[in-house]
Parts: sequence; C-alpha cells; structure tokens
Amino acid sequence: MISTLSRAFYASLLLCLSAFPARSHAASRENLFEVTSGLGRKLYALPDTDGSIAAARKSLAADPKNVDLVLKLSKAQAAKRQYREAVATCTAGLQSAPNNADLFLERGHRELGLREFKQALADLQRAVEINPKMLDAQYHLGMAHYFLREFPQAAERFQRALDLANSNDSIIDCSNWVYVSLCRAGQTAAAASVLSRITPAMKNQEPHLYFYLQLLRFYQGVISENDVLPRKPADPTDTESELSFNTVSYGVGNRHLYTNTNPVRAHELFQNVVTGNAWNSWGFIGSELELSRK
Repeated sequence: MISTLSRAFYASLLLCLSAFPARSHAASRENLFEVTSGLGRKLYALPDTDGSIAAARKSLAADPKNVDLVLKLSKAQAAKRQYREAVATCTAGLQSAPNNADLFLERGHRELGLREFKQALADLQRAVEINPKMLDAQYHLGMAHYFLREFPQAAERFQRALDLANSNDSIIDCSNWVYVSLCRAGQTAAAASVLSRITPAMKNQEPHLYFYLQLLRFYQGVISENDVLPRKPADPTDTESELSFNTVSYGVGNRHLYTNTNPVRAHELFQNVVTGNAWNSWGFIGSELELSRK
C-alpha cells in the first residue's frame, strides 16, 4: 500500500512534469522558443510530430520513480531540442533519485545546450563525484569547462575521459577535445603528443565521428583545409550533415584562431555555422561564443 507521504510525492512529481506540457503538432513558433543565443538570435525547439515525447511521458506517468523512464523522456525531449523541458524532467527525477549520476549527467548535458554553463558545471561535477569512471560525465564536464574558457581544466577532464575510452569512437571523440583544449591553453607540446595515438589505420563506427577523425588528421597535417571542410548542407532538415558541417567548420576556424594564422577566416567559418539550425551542436555553441566576444 502506498503511504500518504508517497502519494504526496507522486502527486508533486506528476505536477512538476505536467508544468511543461507536450507541445502540439500545431505549436506556434513562439511556443517553440527555447533560448536566446549570445548573438541575440532566438533559438527554437521542434514539435513532437512523431509522438515520441508523448509516449515517453505516458510511460513515466505510470511509473514516475523509474529513472530509466525519466531519462527516456528527457532524451526524447532533447531529440526535439526541447532542452528546457528536458532539464525540468531531470529535475523532477532527481527528487526521487537525488544521487543518480545519470540524471545529473543528462541535466548537465542539456544545460550546456541552453548556454547555462555554470549550472551544467555544477551538475556534471556532481555526476563525476558520484561515478568518477563515467566517461560521458567526465567528457561533458570537459565541455562545461571549455565553454567557460577554462581550457586547462577542460583538457584535464577530457584526458580523464580519454583514459576511460575503450573504443575507437571514444578515443577519436575525446582526443579531439583534449587536443584543442591543450592548444587553447597554450600547451602545444602536450597537444602534439595526443595526436600520436591517431594512427593511419584507425577507423570510426559512429558516422559523425568520421569528421572528428578527419579533423585529427587535419591537425596532424595529413589532409588540407579544403579536403576536410564539408559543404554547407542545402537541406535545413538534414541534421546529420549540419552536425558534421558545424563540427568541422568550428574545428578549422578554431585552429586559425589559436594559431593566430588567419583570424578573419576563423570569423568567416564561425559565421557560416551560426546561420544554421543545429544550435545544440558543440560547433555551433563554440562558434557563437567566439563571435559574441567580438
């Protein structure tokens, strides 16, 4: 039998979740507003056209203490760039699981997308305190430090994530961010040593990590800027292509910036990124932050 206290808890949890109702297929553009970028651009979410959020919400309502279902709803919301809703979902879940590293990781990840870097830092620090061996928590904590321009701390966290990596995909992803963080910190010798692990035989599995691998080969001097840069996607709904474009354009622009070889070209590449729609990508956020410093 559920106690009076438990019933009160369930009621408060459901109330918290219902405070951010599902967005309808016909939601107006203003109702889809998520956050204003550092450049003053309004950034928008997508409606739940396939019903994935509604289905996840229904499952959670039937079992509101189930952390896996909380995470499923948050990830469904994030897939539609409904990041404010995803943060609220994790906050509600933490009421019943206050020491769950996965919830702190998920909330911190979405706070990064909302440009709430200090809040993300606190959540991701809590995640690694609970589980220091969680690669994704160390990695996203590195992103929080990076976006706060705390480059030595970012490099340290990305290195911890790299030390935990047990697949080529993780090695590629983490190596990219260790390298650029060290470069931004002025530790060029240490940065160069990171590239030695990226051999000609290394392959990726996840499609978008191909572009991180290409960036690493660009940093090694194996391929040129023209070879690594993809074309800007013509289809605004092609998220995968835009993610790749943002990743590489930011990476190349960032290199021009920290080597001080061509700041004008860096600005041009960053500007190309922030005209797109994948505002939650790391390349978009990084480009936006550099442009907003001008």
